[in-house]
Amino acid sequence: MDFTDKRLYYSIKEVADHFAVNVSLLRFWEKEFDNINPKKTAGGTRQYTKEDIRQVGIVYHLVKENGLTLEGARQALKSKKDDEEKRIELLERLQNIKNELVSIEEEFYQLHEQQKYSKTKPEI
Repeated sequence: MDFTDKRLYYSIKEVADHFAVNVSLLRFWEKEFDNINPKKTAGGTRQYTKEDIRQVGIVYHLVKENGLTLEGARQALKSKKDDEEKRIELLERLQNIKNELVSIEEEFYQLHEQQKYSKTKPEI
């Protein structure tokens, strides 16, 4: 899922699918980490903002990718929050650059193929 569109809120299911985790894990992380705090409607439906999703990404990175325990992730968030946020932001920017380069490469090959077949052979 691409969270760069103009929507303000995303459902818990969309966020869970993006990180390939269960919805129940996100609800559990809400209880365990103060930085994950999605808005809840009167009916109790969770609405995640882009900032909430970024916070989930930080916890996901610490727990799932780095293999920290929940306590270890909490400590890392307290002591290195700025560093970790900068790292996640950098990774997101690099991913966007990669996507753009792949798009340019695809365009290049399409133009190359069009040009290859549009050339006429010179007359002798």
